[in-house]
Amino acid sequence: MVIRMILGLLGLMWAGYGAWCFADPGMLRDVAGVSASRASGSVDLRATYGGLQMAVGVLLLGGALRAAMTRQVLLTYGVLCAGIGLGRLLAALLESEWSGYTVGAIVFELGSAFAALLLFSRGGARVRSG
Repeated sequence: MVIRMILGLLGLMWAGYGAWCFADPGMLRDVAGVSASRASGSVDLRATYGGLQMAVGVLLLGGALRAAMTRQVLLTYGVLCAGIGLGRLLAALLESEWSGYTVGAIVFELGSAFAALLLFSRGGARVRSG
């Protein structure tokens, strides 16, 4: 039950941040140093920072609401977070960029990956529906 509550909280966080990014992609300029120079760039920001992050949130909410999905959601989330976290870490090393946003995102993403994959490997997804 605790795992499903955590997935629910994470799902709301991802979906909420994605919705914010979709509604106001210009806010990423101040938060993450990312901005669009043309309308096509704004479309890409809305799709990647908005739509994709909302989809991760929906995935997590699915794992929270349906015990039968929890195990698969833990594995999927762990792989997704490992990919983005390792990509961000390698990019930060290449760019020598260690802003608070970058470090915080690396810690969140790699920490999420580790926790999700650990729970998956320990069978934590054999969650009861109650």
